Amino acid sequence: MASFDDSIADGYSAAQLFGQGSTYTYDDVIFLPGHIDFGAHEVDLTTNLTKKLRLSTPIVSSPMDTVTEAEMAITMAMMGGLGFLHYNMKLEEQVAQAQKVKRHVPGFVMTPTVLQSSNTIADFEALKASRGVSSVCITEDGRVGSRLVGIVTARDTDFVNDRLTQLGELMTRDVETLSDDVSAEKAMEALKSSKRKSLPVVDSNGNLVRLASRAVCLEEARMPRRGAASTGPDGRLLVGAAVGTRDDDRRRVDALVAATAVDAVILDSSQGDSTYQLDMLAYLKRAHPDLQVVCGNVVTSGQARRLIQGGADALRIGMGSGSICTTQEVCAVGRGQAAAVWQVSRLAASLGVPTIADGGVQNSGHIVKALALGASTVMCGSLFAGTSEAPGEYFVVDGVRVKQYRGMGSLEAMAKGSEARYHSDTQNLKIAQGVSGTVRDKGSIRKTVPFLMQAVRQGFQDLGSRSIPAAHAALAGGVMRVEARSTAAQAEGGIHDMHSFNKVRW
Repeated sequence: MASFDDSIADGYSAAQLFGQGSTYTYDDVIFLPGHIDFGAHEVDLTTNLTKKLRLSTPIVSSPMDTVTEAEMAITMAMMGGLGFLHYNMKLEEQVAQAQKVKRHVPGFVMTPTVLQSSNTIADFEALKASRGVSSVCITEDGRVGSRLVGIVTARDTDFVNDRLTQLGELMTRDVETLSDDVSAEKAMEALKSSKRKSLPVVDSNGNLVRLASRAVCLEEARMPRRGAASTGPDGRLLVGAAVGTRDDDRRRVDALVAATAVDAVILDSSQGDSTYQLDMLAYLKRAHPDLQVVCGNVVTSGQARRLIQGGADALRIGMGSGSICTTQEVCAVGRGQAAAVWQVSRLAASLGVPTIADGGVQNSGHIVKALALGASTVMCGSLFAGTSEAPGEYFVVDGVRVKQYRGMGSLEAMAKGSEARYHSDTQNLKIAQGVSGTVRDKGSIRKTVPFLMQAVRQGFQDLGSRSIPAAHAALAGGVMRVEARSTAAQAEGGIHDMHSFNKVRW
């Protein structure tokens, strides 16, 4: 049998492709297929988020004020990933958001819709329209954690003509409840036997703490397979939080650790290679040695080395690559995201530090590329904006149901406090490095994330890699081959020459 001639080997190593003086983003590169000797279901996507935190799903949600608050962080952790709470809010609010994640009990509605007896039918109908609820719990002061006094359903209000009638006149006062030590399985049994849509869960003092919902149980049963939930040794969900590098942010971290045992913080800066971040990192390592600290953003090995030497537990990669970020346009500084991920990750890997690819992710193929190029996890912003778990209410524009989405460098976000991320909080003239707009309703990430992960498994199967570390080893060893794509090749790789089509992803 004739021997193989290495001179006709296909493609290039990553070092060859990215060493030619051009900066590439995800769409500019394509991986050549490897040998398949395993099924897609055998691909293991378990990964390190930081030196000490491991995830079964290599995705985290971005700390943006239109992407991640408690509901997103809870759902991400339940899916095997993690959410980073944004810090465009007061310290007390961020602590309360983190506490909500830590208190979450799977299988229940932790933030049921609540009103007071003095609220009217009109108030109830407004909630029905905005949130799609068919019932509401009535508590003494209209908050979860207050004493439950009744419940109102649509059947109570349907035939009442005066929409200013107070709910206290209509509510059912003798409410069947569950105790707060009930398990999700026992709650489902109670829902079956009672034939009710929901049952309030109360503590020993009769205070509403959560809601057992038939809809939640049925929806969970219909959801696709997901990774193991991200939990700590105490069994509580993992959660991260973004903070700045000012002196006030030191107190913010102190409070987050003391009140919630937050598992990781991101030092949130558009350009992380600064004395401000190194000083903050040094303080956190002294004051909270067990806290995992993610530094960034960075796009070069020089930036990465300084932060790693300072004690970073993970690095966040990306500058100007987000869909709503204009840093490269405004400041002429940044790097193509594929080149940034490869360059920073190979330096970080040599020093034992995981990396997070942040920005530029539009589809599952971009996630495959980010992970294959060396990232340990991928951070998603625009991909999760507009989902039901993202902050904000839906509204309609030109007949389309949308939510707001904005960059943290937009003037709107900076007005709420994110200017510190861009070192602009002491300047009178603010320079926008992002935009604000709207995105379509994308449904729940409970459907999106399993789809993305199955697509990533199939991508890794095509690469011939059974795991993220295996892909990293193949890339570093030159076994995994890549090429640059011309504009025509990119067009050819997408949908073309169709009169019409319906793009159904799953």
